[in-house]
Amino acid sequence: MPTLADQLLSATARPRLVRDCARFLDEEVARKSGLSGLAIKGAFKTIKAIKPGFIEGVIDALLDEWVAKLEAHHDRWLAQGSSPSFAAFASADASAVAERLLEVTDARAERTTHSTALKLYRRLRPNAKGHVVTGVPGLTRVVESYLA
Repeated sequence: MPTLADQLLSATARPRLVRDCARFLDEEVARKSGLSGLAIKGAFKTIKAIKPGFIEGVIDALLDEWVAKLEAHHDRWLAQGSSPSFAAFASADASAVAERLLEVTDARAERTTHSTALKLYRRLRPNAKGHVVTGVPGLTRVVESYLA
C-alpha cells in the first residue's frame, strides 16, 4: 500500500494539492465571522499582498512536514480497515490533527524572515487551534480526494 507521502507528494499530485489547499484556505477564511473572523480576514489579505503566490509558496514549503504529521493518522486509519473515510477518521481526532499541523507552522514561524507574516502569526496564534480544528474536516476531504 502506498504511503500518504507517496500519494500526495508525487510530481503530478503535489502542484494540484497545493492549489486545492490554497483554494480550501481561501474558502475557510471567507467563512469566518465575528471579531476573530475580521482579524483573520485582515491578516490573510495582508499576507496575500506580500507577494503574489505567497500562500501557495508557504503551503508548498510546509507540505512535506504536514504530510509527515498526517502519516500516523493515515496509518492508523489503514490499520483499522479504511473505514469510515479518512476524512471522517481524522475529523474524529481533529484536536490531535490540529496540534500536529500547528507544530509545523509554529516551527516555521520561528524560522521565517518575513517580519509581517511573523507578527500576524503571533497575533493570531492564541486562537489558531480552534480554527484549525474547525478546518480539519474540509482539509482531510481535500487530502482524501488524492488517496488511491
